[in-house]
Amino acid sequence: MARSLIAVIGLTLALAAVAGCGGSEESSGEGGSGTVQFLVFGEPEELRAYRDIITAFKEVEPDIDVQLVEASDRSDLIARLSTSIAGGNPPDVFLLNYRFYGQFAAKGALESVAERFESAEAFEPEAFYEEALEAFRWDGEQMCIPQNISSLVVYYNRTMFKDEGVSEPEPGWQWRDMVEKAKALTKDENGEGKVDVYGLGVEASIIRLAPFVWSNGGEIVDDLENPTRFTLDEVAATDAMAEFFALRRVHGVIPSEEELESEDDESRFLNGRTAMVLSSRRSTPAFRTITDFDWDIAPLPILREPAGILHSDAYCMTEGSENKDATWTFMEFALGSEGQRIAAGTGRTVPSLKAVASSDAFLGSDAKPANSRVFLDTIPQIQRVPNISTWPEIEDATGGIFDVAMFDDLPPTLIAQQVDEATRDLFARAE
Repeated sequence: MARSLIAVIGLTLALAAVAGCGGSEESSGEGGSGTVQFLVFGEPEELRAYRDIITAFKEVEPDIDVQLVEASDRSDLIARLSTSIAGGNPPDVFLLNYRFYGQFAAKGALESVAERFESAEAFEPEAFYEEALEAFRWDGEQMCIPQNISSLVVYYNRTMFKDEGVSEPEPGWQWRDMVEKAKALTKDENGEGKVDVYGLGVEASIIRLAPFVWSNGGEIVDDLENPTRFTLDEVAATDAMAEFFALRRVHGVIPSEEELESEDDESRFLNGRTAMVLSSRRSTPAFRTITDFDWDIAPLPILREPAGILHSDAYCMTEGSENKDATWTFMEFALGSEGQRIAAGTGRTVPSLKAVASSDAFLGSDAKPANSRVFLDTIPQIQRVPNISTWPEIEDATGGIFDVAMFDDLPPTLIAQQVDEATRDLFARAE
């Protein structure tokens, strides 16, 4: 997320009247009619899937015109959403990650879908993974319904592993196994004294660090539901940070800061210059374009116990929607079996409906990764970060600290202190 995003949100939410995404017509009829505006961002394949969902929906609900409003990225979507809500003219529905929806829920900008969800015809609440549903409850109320449930995994270049004689990752592998494999795969290919291929790529951020703190038996905050501070100063967390930040400073298995500025981790993996990269299902569509080598995925390595971090996006209805019946009719279709099968076809989503996730729509495709079941097998170990209103600001405030920590020789206790000082006030004013 861009560092300027929080300032944009603050400015746009303060606006009294700004042109937004356009209005909706009042609903009529049992399922509603008129126009529904759907705000979303995504890669081309993902956006194509949403258009396909809308086309399929039109066949069963011809009186409802769903208009896709495309944001360029998450920052743009949040800025547009904030502006349109402040101007009293929001989209009817939008799709957003649980880490970012709390700022809108706290301001009363979202319509609770709890009653509609309980009485839905297309599915039952029990049909969804609880781990994803729980992340979108605000004060115990179901505010949004998740379309996917992903976790952090290790994408790896199978061809490179084979060519270098390094064994592939297996379920239950340990942190030290990942480090040793990354060291074996980090190499100077042309003998010029400079690393050409790195063994690993991982972003220096709280959402990448958190699962390893949990894996080491620690916590990242003092109370998940009502957090007041980070707990990265506790031994389990500082030990996990020491391991995490040693990847560059001690082991040299990830690119330097300068190298990452010229080519990010995903691009390096695509180009065959990184053997492993930690990412969520989000990277799958891009990696499916690879033709030069074979690749697959593995679960995260373990420090003490298995752990993962939730990645989930949900459909959220705005409180200001003027066409809630038609909006819900569209949401119910998009989140039902047919809509989730269409979305899963892009490779981007791990369906939040259990039946679709365990079906051929997700597991039966010949498309990579071959080991997609890893995403399902790791769901029981998934944990999440708090979904408080100021969490986007907290991620923003900590990002720079973790960036520095990855490339400078800072003791974990100092990192924890800096993170605490930068975020205490943000936790204090969270809703």
